[in-house]
Amino acid sequence: MKGRRRKVILDQVEMDRSIRRIAFEILEKNKGPENLLIVGIPLPGPVLARRIRDQIRSVEGGEIPAGSLDITFYRDDINHRPHPTPKLTDLPVDISGKTVILVDDVLFTGRTIRAALDALMDHGRPSRVQLAVLVDRGHREIPIRPDYVGRNIPTGVNDQIQVLLKELGDERDEVVLVEGEIA
Repeated sequence: MKGRRRKVILDQVEMDRSIRRIAFEILEKNKGPENLLIVGIPLPGPVLARRIRDQIRSVEGGEIPAGSLDITFYRDDINHRPHPTPKLTDLPVDISGKTVILVDDVLFTGRTIRAALDALMDHGRPSRVQLAVLVDRGHREIPIRPDYVGRNIPTGVNDQIQVLLKELGDERDEVVLVEGEIA
């Protein structure tokens, strides 16, 4: 990435703190863990969903189901991708009547979340859907707003946010801002 600057915007401690705060906010807004289903959008949403679930479990006890939702064929750019590779959808319980917490790593244009909502509705009718994101970087193209945000990071349109997680083979947990081309 010649000509691009990398800056760590969340280290492991800050990432853990953000996930813990999101878990507490979910509990507060929903008055406990009852009837919750936490669903991550691959990848790395399912890893973050499990971490949030584990935080909630450590506070409240009990089992909170967590899963993943493939959105590959719901994306509006599917025709622009040479070989779309479907991911695993794993919904451990029926979503009907549940409060589904969708989890994604970075919220940018909102198009991924729109696709996730379409995919989710093909699996049932939840009573509510809420959105948790580790990073909200702005630049919405679709009117989507998260319910829970780890960190708001203003970015340029050409910047990138990389979420690194040990569970996915990265050396450490961190969120990195890769700035657009430097003149």
